[in-house]
Amino acid sequence: MKLLFDFLPVILFFGMFKYAEARPDWAAATATDWLGFMVSGGVVGPKEAPVLLATVVVILATAAQIAWLVARRRKVDTMLWVSLALVTVLGGATIWFHSETFIKWKPSVLYWIMGAAFWISQAVFGKNLLQALMGSQLELPAAVWQRLNVAWIAFFALMGLLNIYVAYTFSTATWVNFKLFGGLGLMLAFMVAQGVYLSRHLKNEEQS
Repeated sequence: MKLLFDFLPVILFFGMFKYAEARPDWAAATATDWLGFMVSGGVVGPKEAPVLLATVVVILATAAQIAWLVARRRKVDTMLWVSLALVTVLGGATIWFHSETFIKWKPSVLYWIMGAAFWISQAVFGKNLLQALMGSQLELPAAVWQRLNVAWIAFFALMGLLNIYVAYTFSTATWVNFKLFGGLGLMLAFMVAQGVYLSRHLKNEEQS
């Protein structure tokens, strides 16, 4: 359920992009009416309108997530604040300059920040961030926590590179598809692989 909540802005971004892409004239007129005061030149064309409208949706969706958590007096993860800052700054640049380049960098920057957080926590402060997050639920040897930490760092680094590769190699429409299905699919596959690794280790622990 949390994974769905985390990916909700991406799902809404995808939905708005596909809806606007199928209606270029409507998208251009709507984007010009809604965003004309925010964009350079004041007019949005049909080519860039879908990604601009989708960018507005993802900014609002991320802000709504935080507002919902605050209203329910729940903790807002640091990375959600970081995500809001990135999507606001890079999304704002995308809107102003009529260029999807800025918003395409957002997933990579966020992946790399998360990977850096795991690495810096271990290398600088001697604290395994993954163990701090999950240690109350699992009892594992230090070596296993270390391997899991390295695996997450590598995953985030590779996901950032993969996002940039898709963004600059394929069309914006293909990148939008990858952003949802590729990102979610690879995340689920990685988590399943991690679960299999943990189950094997826990099984060995019980047998010993």
